[in-house]
Amino acid sequence: MNIQEISQGKKVDVQKMIEFYDQLDGVDCSFMYGRWKGFEVETGHPMNGLLELASWYGKLFIDQETVYPLVILNTKKTALFFLDPKWLPLNIDFSLLKNNSKYLAGALKLLKTKDSKARLRMTEFRGTISATMIYDEKPIHDVFRKIDENTVLGWMDLKQQAQPYFFILQRDNQSSLCFE
Repeated sequence: MNIQEISQGKKVDVQKMIEFYDQLDGVDCSFMYGRWKGFEVETGHPMNGLLELASWYGKLFIDQETVYPLVILNTKKTALFFLDPKWLPLNIDFSLLKNNSKYLAGALKLLKTKDSKARLRMTEFRGTISATMIYDEKPIHDVFRKIDENTVLGWMDLKQQAQPYFFILQRDNQSSLCFE
């Protein structure tokens, strides 16, 4: 499996993604510093499609204590803003949000923040030590593995989640988009 197969938007078998993830090397926290563009990996997870509908752009890592886990593209697609994940429900039927997506982007603007909402730590997950983004107010750890120098595969580790949620981050040093 390679990055092209994962990022084509076609459904990928969850077990194959787990095997691919497990063969990748960990990264240290400083490797993650910077702006990253995010892409969902379609595995049939109930959340698949939701971040795209919300105009999810990616993540921003300033240092180990200053992390913005949800960077969103504004409705005009001209600037980025930070979303406070504290108010996002985790135990709902995600199809309700998907079916009412025309309201989603506007509603998310109400959840804007200027404050960092996560931090980075080195943790061991599935036998490998790697940089992990820990949300401040949610029981979520995003654990990263290195695909190449500018690409990581993330596994959203959420307690009592029936299936892993995977996403790709690609380093984004060239974007002209600024923050609101």
